[in-house]
Amino acid sequence: MFNLSKGEILRGKNDFNAVHNGGRSFANHALVILVVKDERYNGKVGFAAGKRLGGAVVRNRVKRLMREVYRLNKNSLRHDCAMILVGRKFLVTAKFKDAEKAFLDLCRRSKLLMS
Repeated sequence: MFNLSKGEILRGKNDFNAVHNGGRSFANHALVILVVKDERYNGKVGFAAGKRLGGAVVRNRVKRLMREVYRLNKNSLRHDCAMILVGRKFLVTAKFKDAEKAFLDLCRRSKLLMS
């Protein structure tokens, strides 16, 4: 139901590059979402946190937070596109509700939510 299986996650440099180079980006204070509408990817998602956020512990926490926000809201998202979520400095100290609000705001702006 709400699981995030390995088949749903973008793997490999080629997949990340395809979404990064061919997609549109939407950003706010907490996240950047790169979206490419392509049936091949069938709703796959990738997560990224750059080194300027902090050490490995901090970056892993940011990615865990993004994964959980995505996992709980994935059933309300369209499945005909792929996306990459990139964390920003705000997520280092953010609570779950703040991260979820920022994610849903970007999903509305990028028209990823199913109507």
